[in-house]
Amino acid sequence: MNMSGSEVKIFSGNSNQDLARKIAESIGLPLGNATVSTFSDGEISVNIEETVRGTDVFVVQPTCPPVNDNLMELLILIDAFKRASAGRVTAVLPYYGYARQDRKAKARDPITAKLVADILTSAGADRILTMDLHAAQIQGYFDIPVDHLLGVPILAKYFKEKNIEDLVVVSPDLGSVTRARNFANHLDAPIAIIDKRRPKANVAEVMNIIGDIEGKNVILIDDMIDTAGTIAQGADALKKFGAKEVYACCTHPILSGPAIERIQNSVIKELIVTDTVPLSPEKMIDKIQVISVAPVFGEAIQRIYKNISVSKLFD
Repeated sequence: MNMSGSEVKIFSGNSNQDLARKIAESIGLPLGNATVSTFSDGEISVNIEETVRGTDVFVVQPTCPPVNDNLMELLILIDAFKRASAGRVTAVLPYYGYARQDRKAKARDPITAKLVADILTSAGADRILTMDLHAAQIQGYFDIPVDHLLGVPILAKYFKEKNIEDLVVVSPDLGSVTRARNFANHLDAPIAIIDKRRPKANVAEVMNIIGDIEGKNVILIDDMIDTAGTIAQGADALKKFGAKEVYACCTHPILSGPAIERIQNSVIKELIVTDTVPLSPEKMIDKIQVISVAPVFGEAIQRIYKNISVSKLFD
């Protein structure tokens, strides 16, 4: 597809410039000229160094840690583009932060995922392009169009090419069963489920395995791995119940706090992640392989720009 630079432009804040550059390259565009820095008091300063009047602008900015800084950068960028008369502004959030706060789990909880949706819309976003929202219903928190890309086909392709025998796909909890099932369909594999109780926040207690994993090679799949407690404990339980090799994969490698140490010390043979979230050099351990989502985001951007169906990407 031929993309003309005068009509579509891709910009980035500071949260994942590598990915933004790869997305732009995948469709033959340079990354737009903009600088996002801070004043000495910590306020964010945005400088857009080229015209965007009438342009279809895509701002690539996952709201990964430091989530509040990255969210603020995105909001201020959107505001700047709207005030500079951009034709349409699409907020591209490969990873949507605050997505886990998507409902009132207990009394007096905020629903921050909805608050963030409202703020993005108030800032002037015309559309949202994202991948693997923690809860698919978050699409409904927006009154603007949301294109929701899927990481499963990208991760499944990697494992398909590995040709692992006796494969079982495992959901780390009851909430992720649909994702595990979709992933397993790509690999023609059966699924199993880890049934666990969680006594308190960030403490996972594994109970038992639903399904047959004895003597099988297993792949744990989740949308994101944060402190890696769930995935490391899940992998241990699978080994204990007789699994051969344990692989793991996720779309968003947040990997905060003790995550890297937990993965390094776990029975997980290999962890496959995507680059929706950047991995700092100390997180690039041998066990972790990164697959880029840039081609699928590039394709989606071309389709949005040309007003053709994005859902065809999933066929």
